[in-house]
Formats: sequence, C-alpha cells, structure tokens
Amino acid sequence: MWMAVTREVSPALGACELSYVERVAIDVPRACAQHGDYRRVLEALGCRVLRLPAEPWLADSVFVEDVAIVLDDVAILTRPGAASRRDEVASVGALLGGYRKLLAIEAPGTLDGGDVLLAGRTLYVGQSARSKADGIAQLRALLAGRGYTVQGVPTHGCLHLKSAVTQLAGDTLLLQPAWVDRGRFSEFRVIEVDPAEPHAANVLRVGDALVMPASFPRTRQRLLDAGFQVSSVDVSELQKAEGAVTCCSLVFRTDD
Repeated sequence: MWMAVTREVSPALGACELSYVERVAIDVPRACAQHGDYRRVLEALGCRVLRLPAEPWLADSVFVEDVAIVLDDVAILTRPGAASRRDEVASVGALLGGYRKLLAIEAPGTLDGGDVLLAGRTLYVGQSARSKADGIAQLRALLAGRGYTVQGVPTHGCLHLKSAVTQLAGDTLLLQPAWVDRGRFSEFRVIEVDPAEPHAANVLRVGDALVMPASFPRTRQRLLDAGFQVSSVDVSELQKAEGAVTCCSLVFRTDD
C-alpha cells in the first residue's frame, strides 16, 4: 500500500521562509482548499493519506517532505537548514516511527528532504543553502552498510535539488538545466522542462503515475507526449511559499 503523510496548512503560511521567489500575499483559505484537492489526487492514485494537524506557529510546516527521508527499511529525520523549521521534525518522526526504524541528522549538520532525490539505490543530495556538507556526510554514514550510495550534487538558482530535477520513471528524469548540471545524471533519459516554465521540474511520482502543478501545461504536454500518466492540481498559493507537489507529502510503501 502507498502511504502519504501530509500536514494541514498553517494559518501563518504567509510568514514562510523564502529564498528565490518574491514575497507576495498568500490566500491561506485558498491554500487550504488547494491542499485538500492535492490530498484527493493522492487518494485517487491509491494512497492512504495520513493528515497531521496544522501547527499554527510553524509557517512552513505543510511542507513535510523537508523533515524526513523515508526509505524501504529506515526513515532519516533531518535537521532543516532554516532554524525556524526544526520544531517540525518531532511530530513527523512520531508518526513515521510506527512504520520505520528512525535515524537522525544531528547538529551541527543540516539537511532538507527536498534536497534528496532517491533513484534506485542512489540518493542524490543537493549541495544547497539548506543542505550542507556535514549533513550530507552524516547521511552517508547513517546509510553505510545498507546498500545505498549518497552523491552530492551542486545546485544554483533554486531552493532544493528537487526544484531542479525529479524522477519520472526508473530510468527517466525531469530536469531544469539552468539549475543543475545535466551531466550529473548522464545514465538517465532526461526530459527538460519547457523553457517558458522554469519552475516545472518538481513532479511527484506515485508508482507509475505523476502529479504536477496545473500551472505548467507545456511541460505537462511533454510528459504526456512521452507516454506518462499525469494528474495536475492547482497549488498556486503553495507555490507562493516556494513549495510544490513533492514538498507537501512523504510518500512510501508499507505492508499495512
């Protein structure tokens, strides 16, 4: 069974951390409605959606992807690069502890889950403002002997690695070449985002299906033309908080 851990939108979303997008007013009730639509898309794709309550004092807490990395046998609780986000970890960890053995990134290391792209048994980790060398080294040490490889990947011009590249299938990636070196993924078939849609590389994979923001129709058509099943959802208010579709859930398999 596919599980999807989500958290309700904080009423303080407008005070979110921002790095590469301009701050504009966020319609929080509309963001909540869009988040509900997002959950329903996940349910339609066969996910059992778990909903954590909102944490009103934690503006970015809807973006649960950043606080954990869920693998087949363990979950790694991160230490987010933004200090304002570190209190988000405990409640997500309490839920994940029912499904996985928990490991954790410790101070002074920092690592955001949005910087971690799992492809096969390799974890590509963005070397970003949020995920530093110590955090990446800790991740490598935590996974030593478990059959995983951890590779650092420089990013530029974007918040996280998964702002620039996400997986469409086992052998195929969607990539924004302005933000990450395509040569780092030479073993994959690569589909590039439409040049008119620079933020379109963040796509959520659930089995053989894909979920992407409705605001990128040209890139969506590229994926449809390549034979992919794509569901689109309006997450425009969440995008104003520098989020997208991978950010809002932790999707993993369970035997339950």
